Amino acid sequence: MKGKTPLEDIPLKIGKPKTTAAGIPAVISSVKHSLKKMGIKNTIKTLTMVNQKDGFDCPGCAWPDPEHRSSFEFCENGAKAVADEAMQANVDEHFFEKYSIKQLSQNSDYWLNSQGRIKQPMYLGPGQTNYTPISWEKSLKLISNKLNAIANPNRAVFYTSGRTSNEAAFLYQAFVRMFGTNNLPDCSNMCHESSGKALVSTIGIGKGTVTLQDFNHADTILVIGQNPGTNHPRMLTALRDAKLKGATIIHINPLPETGLVRFKHPQDYMTLNLSSTGLADMHLQVKIGGDAALLRALNKLTIDTNSVDENFIAQKTKSYKDFAESLEDIDWDRIETDSGIAKAKITKLSEIITKSKSIISCWAMGLTQHRNGVHVIQEVVNLHLLGGHIGRIGAGLCPVRGHSNVQGNRTVGIWEAPSDSFIDQMEIGLKNSMPRKHGYDVVHSIQAMENSEVDFLFCLGGNFISATPDTPRTANAVSHLDMVVHVSTKLNRSHLVNGNESLILPCLGRTESDVQAGVEQFVTVENSMGIVHKSQGKLKPASKMLRSEPWIVANLAHLTLQDSNIDWLGCVQNYDKVRDLISESINGFDDFNSRVRQPNGFYLPNSPKDNCEFDTNDGFAHFSINPLPDVSLNDDEFVMMTIRSHDQYNTTIYGLNDRYRGIKGNRRILMMNPHDMLELDLKTRDLIDITSHFNGTKRISGKWMVIPYNIPKRNVAAYFPEANELVPLESTADISNTPTSKWIICTISESNSIAEEE
Repeated sequence: MKGKTPLEDIPLKIGKPKTTAAGIPAVISSVKHSLKKMGIKNTIKTLTMVNQKDGFDCPGCAWPDPEHRSSFEFCENGAKAVADEAMQANVDEHFFEKYSIKQLSQNSDYWLNSQGRIKQPMYLGPGQTNYTPISWEKSLKLISNKLNAIANPNRAVFYTSGRTSNEAAFLYQAFVRMFGTNNLPDCSNMCHESSGKALVSTIGIGKGTVTLQDFNHADTILVIGQNPGTNHPRMLTALRDAKLKGATIIHINPLPETGLVRFKHPQDYMTLNLSSTGLADMHLQVKIGGDAALLRALNKLTIDTNSVDENFIAQKTKSYKDFAESLEDIDWDRIETDSGIAKAKITKLSEIITKSKSIISCWAMGLTQHRNGVHVIQEVVNLHLLGGHIGRIGAGLCPVRGHSNVQGNRTVGIWEAPSDSFIDQMEIGLKNSMPRKHGYDVVHSIQAMENSEVDFLFCLGGNFISATPDTPRTANAVSHLDMVVHVSTKLNRSHLVNGNESLILPCLGRTESDVQAGVEQFVTVENSMGIVHKSQGKLKPASKMLRSEPWIVANLAHLTLQDSNIDWLGCVQNYDKVRDLISESINGFDDFNSRVRQPNGFYLPNSPKDNCEFDTNDGFAHFSINPLPDVSLNDDEFVMMTIRSHDQYNTTIYGLNDRYRGIKGNRRILMMNPHDMLELDLKTRDLIDITSHFNGTKRISGKWMVIPYNIPKRNVAAYFPEANELVPLESTADISNTPTSKWIICTISESNSIAEEE
């Protein structure tokens, strides 16, 4: 199941990392990908609709739309995402006649994705080597019969991707809970779960507390553990505008990222503006895992310089005295060693922070995917509580989501651990009892599969095998299931790891017209800043045999839940009926159908942002006292983090280039400090094996090419999802159980090309 493109077929080219993001190269790349995959007509039609008020929401990320939008409100990676989705439906019965599962497994993820859209429902029965066509009626009946034959609903797991609309996600969780389980793991378990757990425990809400407008009023913006140039390119426009208004931007990351050096908005060329904007005023090249030490030092200096907001602390917070006392005996030698940042530089940053009246802190996977992911985000919250940087204009906390509706999915109920108050409201709205026992998250789902405690896996979007940690182990667990079902648009690795029976159900993409009962429908999404708004595709569907996600869920629920009081089929004929149910079941969605038809949608309630109030048990924000993580390494060890290239979106690989980093033609790359390479007597392009170590267990991944890169000593970086096989399943963040994809202890040796767990 390795499916790697042979190294000898793709020569690696290494150039200098770029110093300016976007600009003409981004325009050329956008046009190239769009024309190749969509043609001229669909390119023009699609790119003029993406992120427009009457168009569809870009599936590329969850960055919010400005109120005053331009004619071309998309970025390079957004253009790649919509072009990728608009490919022709070439994956049909003839395709699967040509290729067996074994043959497909030998190809790379890039090759699989490049084959085009899936045209029709496909079925793989016991002992079969090739998928064969199946009708929608037979496929749904087969799934329904399987579910109704399961003795205990908790033996079924229902995974969700963050691209699923609010309407589909709400119907899905309602169906699953009425079926009898809370086994609703989702991609959030692997990315921002740490953010949610940290924010709920400190400020009472698991979301950010800023609006897009706040960026125009911030004195200082901290960008921590994040690469917006590749992962959230539209964020660069907000940073550019903030910079032009006088904001100081601080970048804290082990890798220097082009997007935080200089930015050139492609649309500026239309007004003959040829200048670019420098963004980050300071880059602190923190060691992997060293953010906690850096933040502790900043909090200590804030207190020592009497730069705290005493009124805010007294009126709005609890535990300040204990927190301050915990910092009295700070060990500066350890701070410098753990963070890799000298005290003088930390002090300089502290002076900027303490003089700022309004601070925004943004972060992503660089903070969340560590053993102390929850704790380090709590340290960010501590910094904001010290200065009162919550609940006022230009200040607040900003976890930046990757999936375009991962936050909306959680809001409408995709959650394996729902609160009692959430279930109470859901039972009132749906007039049905709901299970209270918490279900499996992603990691616990895989472990339950291994322990033969799960028989059935349903994936509403996503690429479960490639996205999850410990890839061979996860694949082995999934292969022992009785049935695996995937709702998908494109072929991916997960379709090639099969249970006793497997089905692929092809769905409409975000860009495509969704007509139900003769009427065009729209769906809704929630962005990173809590705005719910419309999304309506206009392109002709890639195949007449595609169905919308709400249609698939509603029809399956109708067949499976014989005594249900929900009019499932009526809901799918008119999505307004789904939104009416959401209004009755989820707080903040009052008069949903009217409010979402407003030009820019509407904000969901957010007490810290709206009123500087905190929905904790006692109504106060809470300081947190956390130990520093152990980031020490043995002499022969390195710590590896997984990263994304500029030519991918999560597990979807658009191409083999990482333009901003100057790497082209290959993805099995290990980036290493040049001095570390010298000590190991390694030369550029040498083949090496990587061995990860956790609790006495080794995982070996073979044939990686090592290259020199600007990264701290004893730190290395490799691309996700290829390096996921090195992420131990049990290595997870405390409290959130998020896989530690940014903290993998490993050793490096000359290549033996054997990649198995020992």
